[in-house]
Amino acid sequence: MYFDIAMPLTVFGVTLFSVLLSERFETKLKTIFEERQIAIRDAVLLVTLMVIMITIMALGAQHGLVNPLMVLFLFSCSTLLFVFSYVFSNKRWYLAVLPPAIFVALYFLLKDTIFWALYLANVYAIIFAIFAILYLGSIFEWKSTLIFAVLITAVDAVMVFVTKYMVEFARTGLALRLPLAVILPLFPPVAGIDYPFALGLGDFFLAGLLSIQMLKKYGKKSAVLSAITISIAFFLFESLYLIPAALHNIEVFFPATIIVILGWLPIVLVNCMYGKKEKLW
Repeated sequence: MYFDIAMPLTVFGVTLFSVLLSERFETKLKTIFEERQIAIRDAVLLVTLMVIMITIMALGAQHGLVNPLMVLFLFSCSTLLFVFSYVFSNKRWYLAVLPPAIFVALYFLLKDTIFWALYLANVYAIIFAIFAILYLGSIFEWKSTLIFAVLITAVDAVMVFVTKYMVEFARTGLALRLPLAVILPLFPPVAGIDYPFALGLGDFFLAGLLSIQMLKKYGKKSAVLSAITISIAFFLFESLYLIPAALHNIEVFFPATIIVILGWLPIVLVNCMYGKKEKLW
């Protein structure tokens, strides 16, 4: 049986690091963002906006309009970098503008180089995933998280298997060298597979968001176990499905949000049955 530990360990590391940072900085983040909370209605709206954005970008890419995707992504990520730099620099705006400026400069200067493709793109992808997890993890509540997870997983499946818009969106983003995904070679290497596997930022985000909600509702131990079981789910998925498909030269696009949910559910159910006796809903 072939297996890979690079991506599962990366999923675990990003998720666990996000949980630990959330535990330490949640109070500060809530203060900065004025104790805002995303209710169920807001979660539905957020998913709807994501569907609209991805659909527009996919349709635009089919007609050769790729620049809007690049501009939107660079603007969104620069804003995220500025907000967190502003928070962690004690609201010194002149320091906060440096990280987004450096990111944009590096993108345009190095995006066609191996150094960007192998290292910087992954580094920035992980940074953006962690920042998004920390921001939304601090303002989501338990019920809105459940609704968001169900909706985004359903939407992901439809846009991968039916409309193919997510596939087009991913291909266009990767062609533009945007850090939309973490791209890693298999480790240990598998003979016959000489290309890396990719996992989108949205999948990292969902894994981190769900684990942070476990931290809030059931405690640190459950949050860590959530990070572990989600990573195990990715390990099994790669070993049993993704690697065999690659060995048969089958191109696979799969909604990895399903894997995140499958890895997360056992910990939730165990806590509901044997933990603090809190209801799932």
